[in-house]
Amino acid sequence: MLHWTRFAGGYHRTMSLMNNANEADYPGKLKAVADALTAWEGPIVLAAHVDPDGDALGSTLALKRALEDLGKTALLPLEPPPFLAFLCEPGELSDPLEALPEHCMLAVLDVSDISRIDGAPTEGAAFVLNIDHHGTNDRFGDLALVQPGAAATAQIIKDLIDVLPVAWTEKLATPCLTGIMTDTGTFRYTNTNADVLNAAGDLMAAGAAYTEISDRVQRRPASYFQMLGRVMETLEMHEDGKISMAHVTQALREAYGEDDDSDDYVGAIRYIEGVELALLLKEKDDAVKVSVRARPPYSAQNVAVALGGGGHVAAAGAKLDGLGLTEAKERVLTAAQAEIRRHEGH
Repeated sequence: MLHWTRFAGGYHRTMSLMNNANEADYPGKLKAVADALTAWEGPIVLAAHVDPDGDALGSTLALKRALEDLGKTALLPLEPPPFLAFLCEPGELSDPLEALPEHCMLAVLDVSDISRIDGAPTEGAAFVLNIDHHGTNDRFGDLALVQPGAAATAQIIKDLIDVLPVAWTEKLATPCLTGIMTDTGTFRYTNTNADVLNAAGDLMAAGAAYTEISDRVQRRPASYFQMLGRVMETLEMHEDGKISMAHVTQALREAYGEDDDSDDYVGAIRYIEGVELALLLKEKDDAVKVSVRARPPYSAQNVAVALGGGGHVAAAGAKLDGLGLTEAKERVLTAAQAEIRRHEGH
């Protein structure tokens, strides 16, 4: 079922979550997106979500380079986290845009909710393209390619570049493989399957150096590990060890100068023996950011949605505006306990 939604200064046709039948025609959607990009004669602005991760940067950067190989003008207003800066060439990324260029296509990648777009405004786009792998994506825009079964948006971009009239090079393959690797935990998470590994193999054959990427994405400054020790002192265990929870205060981040990289501390407490749900709370000026990780049959997405966020079954997040850390911890723990008890029949 199609309906019209107010967006970007006009009314755009979007797909209802009630009927995802068209998503079954994945090859057809890929071709439609490829045709739209190839035919577009104006500038193309690529945008990702706030606090971009490896998939946000990897997918947008790979597509930007592919579009430039097609002779397109492509802008990517994005500031990568320091540990991913090695992917970018000098001057390749632009500062945030206050306004979109005239007759611009806005290609939004790895963004489940329009309110989480960063780096560019949504008003004034002549055409909006939505490419994503989050199940909670509301299919905004003029053309939406949403494939929740994909492990990463970069996996979708790999398929898209396959059908674009461009040749694979190391410059395209490296960010694309990085996006897939980071969203699969270097092929350790439950979203890793044969399709993911086949895609990774293709990208390696195109020149992406898996071992080098794997090493680079794990490098951090000494302050990261110094602060990690302090964060581990906040560790709490709940529900007979099924829930691990830790937090990062703003004062701690300021003391150690760490910000962007601290999000993956949740991975450390995820590997505590017996943990099914891992929770990391990150205090900011006017909000608390929440990262959730889960093991089957528990759902990080359920926890995040209960908190007003979204994401995937294995990994999700939310932002609690206007709350202090103490109140946020109570809300997050309540939502996590509800997910644990849901599976225990309580």
